[in-house]
Order: sequence, then C-alpha cells, then structure tokens
Amino acid sequence: MNEDQILYLLQGAWGTVLLSVLSFVFSAILGLIIALMRVSGHRAVRGVAFGYINIIQGTPLLVTMGICFYGPSVLGFEGVSALFAAVLALTIQAAAFLGEIWRGCIESVPKNQWEAAECLGLNSVQRMFKVILPQALKIATPPTVGFMVQMVKNTSFASLVIGFAELTYNAKILNNSTFEPFLYFGAAAVLYFVICYPLSWLSLRLERKLTLARN
Repeated sequence: MNEDQILYLLQGAWGTVLLSVLSFVFSAILGLIIALMRVSGHRAVRGVAFGYINIIQGTPLLVTMGICFYGPSVLGFEGVSALFAAVLALTIQAAAFLGEIWRGCIESVPKNQWEAAECLGLNSVQRMFKVILPQALKIATPPTVGFMVQMVKNTSFASLVIGFAELTYNAKILNNSTFEPFLYFGAAAVLYFVICYPLSWLSLRLERKLTLARN
C-alpha cells in the first residue's frame, strides 16, 4: 500500500468521523426533544413521539437514506449534497433510538426526586431541567456513548445508497482498482477499530463508575 492509498483511506476515515459527529449532535438535540415529549403530561404529545419512534425504528436506515437523498428532487429541490442527505438520514434514525434510551433514563429517576422537586414549588419545566435531567444524564451517559459506536459503524451505509466518500466507500474504490480486498478492507477495519475503541472503552469506564457510585 503506497502513501497515496493510505492518505485516501485516511480521508475516508475523516469523512466517517465528520458524518458521525454531525449526525450525533443533531440527533442528540432531536432525541432530547422526543424523550421530553414521551414523558409529557399531554397525551397527544406523547402519541406524536411514540408514533415517530415506531415508524422510524421500523424503517431500514438504507430506505431512510434513499428518501433523504432522492426525495428532495421529487419536491423540486435540486443539488442535495451527499453529506447533507447522510447526516439527515442518520439524525432521523438515531434520534428515535436516543429518544427511547433517554426516555427510559428519565423515568428511572426515583419517584421521590420528582416529588421533592414538586414540594420545592418548582414548575414542570424547572423540575425537569434542574432536578430530573441532571440525574438522568448520569444514567444515560454509558448507553449513549455505546450508541455512538453503533452510529460510527452505521455511517458505512452512506456509501451504499448515497455514495458519500467515507471509509468503507474509499476502501471499496481502492479494491476495485487493485483487486486486493483483504488489504484494503482489512485496513478499513483497523481504522474503524481506532475510531470506535476509545468510545467503547469510555462507555465501559463510565458504566463501571456509575455502578460504583450507586453502591
């Protein structure tokens, strides 16, 4: 493998990291909104969030990416970039799963904490953001970091439908020109490990720390 090929793979790895970070930031924002809707006191609001989660979780990521990339042109919007479509699709998908993860974490906060916040005279917004969410954040951190690992791996789907130049896509291009799949896909696997292992290690570390704190 020459220097240009290594650089090409590293460029693909950068595309993977960029797509993962952008998707996680936007899906975290949307996922928090969905989680708050799921624990809302309004039945209609809970129903909307519940419907969104079930529809998105029941739709394959490849289908969502295809809709996000080709759909805008049907509506008259031309020139949708591969990066935009990939980020949008991953955001839509990840938000549904993060919303459910965080909903569970919010509801796992002991009931006496909700009651104590109410006794302090805090309104529903103050109770949520000043008392409940800070505690739920500690519970949510390990599974959220673990989910980020899955998001990094899911970026490879962007090469199948959209043709976004991420790590798997660049490895495939090199293989098509040299017919050495073990070399290039093996190198891609190593780069995925380099990207994902710190997140896996952090998730395990946080989970152990949280377990010790509870004990």
